Amino acid sequence: MRDCMELLDDTLHQLSNVANRKNDPTHTHDDVQTWLSAALTNQDTCKESLLENVKKNNLEKLGEIDSMATNLSQFISNSLTLYVSNYGRTGPGGRKLLTNIINDFPSWVSLSERKLLEASIGEIEAHAVVARDGSGTHTTIAEAIRQVAASLEGEGKHVIFIKAGTYKENLKIPSNQKNVVLVGEGKGKTVIVGSKNVEDGSTTFNSATVGVMGDGFIAKDITIVNSAGPSKHQAVALRVGSDRAVIFRCSLDGYQDTLYTLSKRQFYRETDISGTVDFIFGNSAVVLQNCNIFARGPKNFVTAQGRTSPDQNTGISIQNCKIEGEGVTYLGRPYKQYSRTVILQSFLDGSVDPAGWFPWVGGSSPSSIYYGEYMNSGPGSSTSDRVTWPGYHSSLTSMEAEKFTVSSFIGGNVWLPPTGVDFDSGLGG
Repeated sequence: MRDCMELLDDTLHQLSNVANRKNDPTHTHDDVQTWLSAALTNQDTCKESLLENVKKNNLEKLGEIDSMATNLSQFISNSLTLYVSNYGRTGPGGRKLLTNIINDFPSWVSLSERKLLEASIGEIEAHAVVARDGSGTHTTIAEAIRQVAASLEGEGKHVIFIKAGTYKENLKIPSNQKNVVLVGEGKGKTVIVGSKNVEDGSTTFNSATVGVMGDGFIAKDITIVNSAGPSKHQAVALRVGSDRAVIFRCSLDGYQDTLYTLSKRQFYRETDISGTVDFIFGNSAVVLQNCNIFARGPKNFVTAQGRTSPDQNTGISIQNCKIEGEGVTYLGRPYKQYSRTVILQSFLDGSVDPAGWFPWVGGSSPSSIYYGEYMNSGPGSSTSDRVTWPGYHSSLTSMEAEKFTVSSFIGGNVWLPPTGVDFDSGLGG
């Protein structure tokens, strides 16, 4: 019930954005499609949380709230379909929100935000400083977030600097708390640890060590851990439902469901992500760039993308990353009917199974999914023995791949490392 109320609050924010879109001439069709896509994802997530509670408590039915969520889902889905039928799909490949990339960040990362992301520790001007030893303004991160929310207003970034140390906290940043910036002293130095998990009674949504819904969230130089362990099943380290979120030089550590890219537009750069089962999942429009992805179990599934409608402008794009594993590793499996994931210009080590991808429980692989690979390298990159699903594309053309770059997919150009291969604009070269 609590999950549904939090998700409903965000849905109301998204629908309000849609209703008031003409008040701001800078809003685009892509914005509206993003808001409606997120609102639909919220209701799907509510129903999933209710189902988890039914199973956990041995209940016979989901109750009235499930019926309400289903009805609202249908209303939002119809609205999204009507909007797309009138204005056309904006992505991938048709986004107009972001136009270029500046210093390796999308253009919606403002000049002041880029300076913040590039700044050294001594250059950061923080509104609050967290230190376990009492040398800051607060001793817990949750205290700092509450204080900043209560004392600061406006559109500027609300910067919280977290000194080195291990902080055993579960953090929530709600939809109405926008522009929160968490800055640490580096991977492995500033560490936030939680252990909530489904096995011990949490929902997947609520298991997150850090859960963010407020737009404009930035995290830099922080390690976020869910320490529940592999036997506890779903246990999220970071959940992001923030629009235009940036995760830069962080480490996300868990097992099943480590990174929950819930909804809206997200950008990850130089971030380490470890896990076992479906450890990058959700239904946002997300690009992970220059990241290290490590599969740490005997049998691993990297992604489980959750797109439920062909009209949602969502998917997972993994570009110029390293995917390595300890055991047999699959790049992903189709969590929902319109699951969409691409791997571009990335290094795949020998742990990647020759089939590459794995069907969902029960052997399903709907023809409506979209999985693709483009110009990958490494011993696991050969596509000669990949799955033969109708929705799998073993060798995307440059034009097809370009639709999933930062420029086209979440809006902005893309920086690519030297690969020795000539690419069309948008894919480097």
